[in-house]
Amino acid sequence: QVQLVESGGGLVQAGGSLRLSCAASGSIFHMKAMAWYRQAPGKQRELVARITNRGSTNYADSVKDRFTISNDNAKNTVYLQMNSLKPEDTAVYYCYVDLAFQSDYWGQGTQVTVSS
Repeated sequence: QVQLVESGGGLVQAGGSLRLSCAASGSIFHMKAMAWYRQAPGKQRELVARITNRGSTNYADSVKDRFTISNDNAKNTVYLQMNSLKPEDTAVYYCYVDLAFQSDYWGQGTQVTVSS
C-alpha cells in the first residue's frame, strides 16, 4: 500500500501564492512520475502539472508561467508552487503518483480557494 499526504492548500487573494506538497510513503518500488490534478465544482478533473523521475515536466496551458512543479526523489515528494493565483484556479487539488509495476494512487485532495 502507498499513502499520500497532501498539505498547503488554503484561502488566498488573487495575485497571491501558495505551495502544495505531497509526500508518498509505503511500498514504492519505482516512482515513474508525480502530478497534480485539480477539479473545480461542476467540472472534470484536469491535469495541472506533471514531473517524471528524471525531471521532465509538462503543464496545463492555463498555468504555464505561473505554476512550477518540482520533486525530491529521495523523499518521494512533489511540490507545486503556485504564483499569481486567479479566482479560476479555485479547485480541489489532488496529488497523483504513477508507479511502475503497481497501481497508481491519488491523494485525498486539498482545497485551494482564490478570492477576487
